[in-house]
Amino acid sequence: MRIEDCGLNECRPTRRGPRVEKGKRTFQIVASRFNAPYVQGLVDHVTGELHELVPGAAISIHRVPGSFEIPVVVRELARKKKADAIIACGVVMRGETNHAKNLSRSVTDALQRIAVDYGVPVINVVLSFDNEKQARQRCLENTINRGTEAARAAVEIAGAMSKLRK
Repeated sequence: MRIEDCGLNECRPTRRGPRVEKGKRTFQIVASRFNAPYVQGLVDHVTGELHELVPGAAISIHRVPGSFEIPVVVRELARKKKADAIIACGVVMRGETNHAKNLSRSVTDALQRIAVDYGVPVINVVLSFDNEKQARQRCLENTINRGTEAARAAVEIAGAMSKLRK
């Protein structure tokens, strides 16, 4: 049996993240205004990491009222093939009812369906938290920032998809 290396490892993460990409890449960020300080923290980390990894990248940010509105804008961007990857940023705080759980599941399902249906990578950073401490740690601080992780995933999958489409 012969195993062919399809060259998808070129963008594989190093210890510090994916290797710096050469060439032009376009990234679209769809970000909720609800829970704005935490979402802005994610957006800042996403854009900062993208600029580090893909210095010539074109990055656009689209704001929507809340996390529930993110998929409709992501779908339109995916339909128009306007991005090498789309990053969805939102924060949902759990309360005493099932609303947050239902909202998070609905958004996650929609984003995955859009990615598969349109063949455009969608990185889901619509995060659910039990409390403000968790949100601060994952959105505003550097230790486990999900925005940084999302940018790295976007660069890696954009590189892999580019290779597959050649």
